[in-house]
Amino acid sequence: MASGLYEALVVAALILIATFPYLAVFGDSTSGWKRHVLQAWVVIVAGTYFTWFWTRGGQTLAMKTWRIRLVRWDGGKVGIGRALHRYVLAVIGTVALGLGFLWALVDRDRQFLHDRLSGTALVGSDAVASASPTSPAGTTPPAPL
Repeated sequence: MASGLYEALVVAALILIATFPYLAVFGDSTSGWKRHVLQAWVVIVAGTYFTWFWTRGGQTLAMKTWRIRLVRWDGGKVGIGRALHRYVLAVIGTVALGLGFLWALVDRDRQFLHDRLSGTALVGSDAVASASPTSPAGTTPPAPL
């Protein structure tokens, strides 16, 4: 929960900064097509942030602070396709009144729905560091948080 709050602050600051150039080009964007383009811009900026960090080390700034890492279900690194897939599913789960996140309350491994569907898992970064890099595929994945 604390990591999510920290992440929200980081993303809010990023979106605030990324919105300035947009408003300089398009001006008032409170209605009409400009509003929809601005909303799409915000989704793209946030998606770029998450995808960039998930594919380069598996941790955003907040995840580093709380020692959480995103990995594939088999423990490997997350590629760009899987990261984008996870992000799109997370956005859909958020728009659906947060049901994608509430799913963790009933999931047997306490995974979010977007993690379950994209084949990823949030794990403690200590668990990933101590895992054997030579373990064969098909072994038990790292334990989710």
